[in-house]
Amino acid sequence: MQKVKVFVLRAPGTNCDYETAFAFQKTDAKTDVYHINHWIDNKSLIHQYHILVIPGGFTYGDNLGAGTVLGNEITQGLLDELTKFITDGKLILGICNGFQVLVKIGLLPGLTKDNGNPKKEAILFTNNSARYEDRWVYLKKYSQICVFTKNIPKEVIYLPVAHGEGKFITNTKETLSKIIANDQVVFRYSDVQGNPTSRYPLNPNGAQDNIAAICDRTGRIMGMMPHPERFQDITNHPRWTREKIDTPDGMFIFQNALHYVKQHL
Repeated sequence: MQKVKVFVLRAPGTNCDYETAFAFQKTDAKTDVYHINHWIDNKSLIHQYHILVIPGGFTYGDNLGAGTVLGNEITQGLLDELTKFITDGKLILGICNGFQVLVKIGLLPGLTKDNGNPKKEAILFTNNSARYEDRWVYLKKYSQICVFTKNIPKEVIYLPVAHGEGKFITNTKETLSKIIANDQVVFRYSDVQGNPTSRYPLNPNGAQDNIAAICDRTGRIMGMMPHPERFQDITNHPRWTREKIDTPDGMFIFQNALHYVKQHL
């Protein structure tokens, strides 16, 4: 089989593109990093790839709200190509700022459409602490449909967060109920035993229902606030010299994506 090909999207202010690309390269995927203008100039470029990743950072300085400008660029100029990419059964991963972009586009949670286009049904709002949170958190795995997490061998993983606007909130209580009923909650912030918690700093932003990551109803589009690309080597762990670390938890996300593509596309 040909190598799995990953398209990593960057824009002014993206700062996790090469770390994300390197994580996928460690899975033996062929990974390319493209500026948003390159994609706009060559709209069909995306169809040469199996996985689209929108990595973390502060695109366009988040001056109009996290992910807003990049989300608008994609909605206004690339939504048709992105829709075809999704219809073809391919994967999309949004990390931190990328999660914010996917929510602004309306691809997540992706429950309804407005005049044929995805409808915005959630937001990632300013942290309850009203400040940038840079810390490690425990995450309890939930979804059985999300392809990015299906083969994670443990219920609780440990990853860093780094954001100022990570508080997940839905537009209505019904939207939240649908997300839960559809098995779209991928991770919740938890304590080390895996008990979901709203207690700060275990939940670093005050997210509704302690949600740290969701997927769409197909399980092929996932957005997450924590950074898996920042735990792709054992030495990334803050206590790696004192604890026995078998596998860097972040790599599970990238390995599962690669496995899915090899099995299905």
